[in-house]
Amino acid sequence: MKRMSTKLAVYFFLTVFVMEAFLMLYLHQSILTTKINEEFERLLANGSNHRDVLVENYSDATMDHIVLMEVDMDREVIITDGRGNVMKSSQRDSSILHDLTPVWPEDFLERDKILNGDWKGSSYLISAHPFTIQSTGQEGYVVMFQSTYPIERLVDQLNFHFGIAGITSILVLFIAYLALSKILTRPLIRMKEATEKINKGDFKVELPKLKQDELGELSSAIQTLANDLARLKKERNEFLASVAHELSTPLTYLIGYTKVASRSDISEEERRYYLSILTEESERLKELVKNLLDLAKMDENSFTITKSFFWADAYFQNILNLVLPAFQMKGLTITLNCPNDFQIYADPLRLEQIVLNLLDNAKKYSSAHTEVTVTVSQKSNHTIISIADRGLGIPSNEIPFIFDKLYRVEKSRARSLGGSGIGLAVVKELVEAHGGHIQVSSILGQGSTFTITI
Repeated sequence: MKRMSTKLAVYFFLTVFVMEAFLMLYLHQSILTTKINEEFERLLANGSNHRDVLVENYSDATMDHIVLMEVDMDREVIITDGRGNVMKSSQRDSSILHDLTPVWPEDFLERDKILNGDWKGSSYLISAHPFTIQSTGQEGYVVMFQSTYPIERLVDQLNFHFGIAGITSILVLFIAYLALSKILTRPLIRMKEATEKINKGDFKVELPKLKQDELGELSSAIQTLANDLARLKKERNEFLASVAHELSTPLTYLIGYTKVASRSDISEEERRYYLSILTEESERLKELVKNLLDLAKMDENSFTITKSFFWADAYFQNILNLVLPAFQMKGLTITLNCPNDFQIYADPLRLEQIVLNLLDNAKKYSSAHTEVTVTVSQKSNHTIISIADRGLGIPSNEIPFIFDKLYRVEKSRARSLGGSGIGLAVVKELVEAHGGHIQVSSILGQGSTFTITI
């Protein structure tokens, strides 16, 4: 996580630094260019004014006045004839001419011109302003010298202030890095620690509630994952314990009654009785294992649903004929209500498994001399199958859990009430595999109704 924090800081720093360096360079050059252009314009304007005054009143007094105006300024002025000979100068010595000689024009200029604009390599900016006296034909130049010191001073000031701005920016970036570390990386570190705990099997994770952003969503997702894994672990342990219990009960009966039936001192009638119990428990164990295999296949999505069209009335009549003897043995009446025959589009084998499971439940939990009704109808291209009994009913607080694997309303798992808590879980999975849903309505002591829509 420290690497990530460092990378974030480096990327953030480089991005802002490059952007800021570009903006500073652009601003620095823009200010400098503006200042130089202002100096050029001022130099040309002053030289042009001096030249106009000289043309209007050409005399030694006028030239002296022009020279006097530039004394103690950051500019110098010289007035030359057309061949470059100095007639008047604001500087007493001739050192200024060393800057003028290399740039002096070969031919007489027709208009004002900047002779030297190199402020870096020269002490002066130089402009030449030609004049011609109409009355005498006298030609010459008013040559202006603008010191480059103001520009150099501006550059020094800009470099100083931009340097301070750069150092300040680095400090601000460092503070931003610390803020990012606190705001961004610390929650990520806690999430990393939480995932490590989850990886080790410790699902007791509590992450802080963050803002509704990507980090908050990630934290919420990890917290939800931990809670779900904790619930799944609990359900798995309960499932394994229930499976062990469900398997051990018939196995205990099989082992016990096998030993009893193998004794030589029991009568043939007793032996047949014990063998019938062995057969019953064997069937019970077979059904339990089959249901467990069905659940395993559903969890792995390895089973298939093969749908086809078939007629409803004949199909359900055959199913009821299969279970009728078992219902009659318990004194129960089973009735099929299919007012309009129609074609169902479903997997006939899986649908039979669904109905038989529900009918088996209805038989187990119904009192003698009561009726179980199977109603089949069609509505808006949906098949609706309803199985209603007049049995024990289900407590309202238990209804949300009856489709959970190995969940039983009767917690003692007594053999008298039968069931393993797997049948309804299989039913729900098969119904949903058909793209349908199952609903339950029940009143304790009055019976239950399971309604399937596919």
